[in-house]
Amino acid sequence: VCSGINAEFGKQWYQRRVRGKYARIIQKLGFPAKFTEFKIQNMVGSCDVKFPIRLEGLFAGHGQFCHYEPEIFPGLIYRMVKPKVVLLIFVSGKVVITGAKDRGDIKEAFCSIYPILKNFRK
Repeated sequence: VCSGINAEFGKQWYQRRVRGKYARIIQKLGFPAKFTEFKIQNMVGSCDVKFPIRLEGLFAGHGQFCHYEPEIFPGLIYRMVKPKVVLLIFVSGKVVITGAKDRGDIKEAFCSIYPILKNFRK
């Protein structure tokens, strides 16, 4: 598992990086390591819509997709069906999109949620 990479690169870059760094660390510990498959499991995107959002109203209008308990977590958790991603939406207008398999999922999710967020602008 490679985590913490903050940009999307081609498959060959990852292969060289993993083979060159992470596999060597495991080999130094005495374990055989081979890099045979590569697959992106999770991509995360974040943005700011530049306006505050009424989370209570969003929760009331889209409750079947949302979970909102401000006493436990300050953001609204919005589980989108298509694409299958999770959005963390904050009153400040900040949005985090997680669970995407590719960059297109992030873009599609944002394009779907933005008109909804505009309806719940403070």
